[in-house]
Amino acid sequence: MASGADAATAGVAALGISGADGEWASACPPLRRNLHLLAPDEVSARCSSAVDLLVLRCGAPTALISRRGFKINRVELAKMLLNEGQMHLFEHWPEPGVDYDKKKSFFDQIRRLNSSYPGGLVSYIQNARKLLAESKAGKNPYDGFTPSVPSGEVLTFGDDNFVSLEAAGVKEARNAAFVLVAGGLGERLGYKGIKVALPRETTTGKCFLQHYIESILSLQEASCKMVDDGCHTKIPFVIMTSDDTNALTIQLLESNSYFGMEPSQVKILKQEKVACLADNDARLALDPNDKYRIQTKPHGHGDVHSLLYSSGLLEQWKSEGRKWVLFFQDTNGLLFNAIPSALGVSAIKGYNVNSLAVPRKAKEAIGGITKLSHVDGRTMVINVEYNQLDPLLRATGHPDGDANCETGYSPYPGNINQLILELGPYIEELKKTHGAISEFVNPKYTDSTKMAFKSSTRLECMMQDYPKTLPPSAKVGFTVMDTWLAYAPVKNNPEDAAKVPKGNPYHSATSGEMAIYRANSLILRKAGAQIADPVVDTFNGQEVEVWPHITWSPRWGLTFRNVKEKVRGDSSISQRSALAINGRNIFLEGLSLDGTLIVNSVDEAEVKITGHVQNKGWTIQHVDYKDTSEKEEIRIRGFKFEKVEQLEVNYTEPGKHSLSA
Repeated sequence: MASGADAATAGVAALGISGADGEWASACPPLRRNLHLLAPDEVSARCSSAVDLLVLRCGAPTALISRRGFKINRVELAKMLLNEGQMHLFEHWPEPGVDYDKKKSFFDQIRRLNSSYPGGLVSYIQNARKLLAESKAGKNPYDGFTPSVPSGEVLTFGDDNFVSLEAAGVKEARNAAFVLVAGGLGERLGYKGIKVALPRETTTGKCFLQHYIESILSLQEASCKMVDDGCHTKIPFVIMTSDDTNALTIQLLESNSYFGMEPSQVKILKQEKVACLADNDARLALDPNDKYRIQTKPHGHGDVHSLLYSSGLLEQWKSEGRKWVLFFQDTNGLLFNAIPSALGVSAIKGYNVNSLAVPRKAKEAIGGITKLSHVDGRTMVINVEYNQLDPLLRATGHPDGDANCETGYSPYPGNINQLILELGPYIEELKKTHGAISEFVNPKYTDSTKMAFKSSTRLECMMQDYPKTLPPSAKVGFTVMDTWLAYAPVKNNPEDAAKVPKGNPYHSATSGEMAIYRANSLILRKAGAQIADPVVDTFNGQEVEVWPHITWSPRWGLTFRNVKEKVRGDSSISQRSALAINGRNIFLEGLSLDGTLIVNSVDEAEVKITGHVQNKGWTIQHVDYKDTSEKEEIRIRGFKFEKVEQLEVNYTEPGKHSLSA
């Protein structure tokens, strides 16, 4: 009598994937025994044992057992895995009838991994083999390239050029779409939630996502006002999420009524993870906790390009007359200080790609925007990581390597991963690449032979590497602004931040919030207000400047011109003060503030704030990051406000109002 395995093999012969047509599986007996799994669900569900399969063979309708009845995908996926050297994935598979659902789930996951990567798993595995071989050989990705300083714009905050560029950018904003890459949790920060839910600052408690949406809405309104007959354009806002952040991002939006944005303006694109690699042969790694599951890890924020391409949104935006796509990351609280003028630069200079940048000290741990020219004639303007830029310069005739020039900064500006792309050329490029971005691999080897990995690795890609595939004719540039104005990312936890050498940026929740107060204080100073100098204090082991705690809503101070128009007379703010402005038409006319003042008004109200406001205000209390009695978002900052006394005024009616304290 035939064994169960033999009967199973005989049974699936009628289904066209065994016998002569199933020889492709002969090299992998465990898979060959389980060929019935490749049938469509209505067939394979009835073939989980040899007995069921033989009954089906004798009595099933022809439509079910014809080859047309199969999900050919499963057959092709199985063939693909064997052809690409992935036989090990099936070595542990038991006889038919054992772990049937888990085996089916395996192919479901393979299908997802295959469909979410440009070119499918074949491309992923082949790309991985190539990159792993280059990594093992120690190949320099910049061999044959000579670096030089690219062309770009360096802006000075508040001068006439800056103001005119801001105006040009606001005008262009109605033709733009914004894309936020927000696939990460805040675990690296010591915060369990999604990063965009983290308070940007704790004076108002508004989270990053609220600030971003309010900024886009303010740009939308201001841009439409610059059109003679007005407009009703709604700026699209795309958020790229991941398995980790998708549900929580949607919950944050829905529970806060999308922070005032129409739900139809917001599109969520979820990024899938990619397969992990177990060795230099690019064998896919099985999950240590589930032998029927491929281990996966994030592919990097470069996936945003392929997601946009496959979503159809780019063509939709083009049909609506849009010209620009702005990409930004999740926790830079100063970003929108830079957006209007940078967009103005793109429009006036005609940049296909505009990278936002900040002045960078030589050898500072931030990538430098660099023009690379190859001996074969290729050129590109891309970000080169700081640990690669110095040796590249030394190897190409610059004996000092990455050195400061006469400005006191490196001539290679610091990349902050915020991009402005011209939509038309962007679409044409993605038609060629389908959104695939140049990848890299970073295996951690067990020893110098580079024969084995300490743990599985995977291919990664970065959003800012998009220009690597562009032709030399592409107009790629950058826009540099002062760091204090445009760049204060929140990405390090308190322990790691405290280890940063003095004088280098902490990039923590502590420094990120204090940077907002510093920027707002300096903007008000430039507008003519007298703002007291900061004091220095230490929180969570980080020495920072403590400026007056000044915040305002984007609709009050979207551009420097907006701020300057609303600061009149001889206004002054003491160092211990806090000022929160929430309203469009609030004017500071000779205000003297020593304490805490909160002003809220409806947009139809015009409010003048004058006179002397003095109260006990808010005091800063130190908080230890290990103090579990405090909320995580407070602990990671190392401080909280004790709200001793304040003056809060609310103007809910239209018309002219004044506060003469």
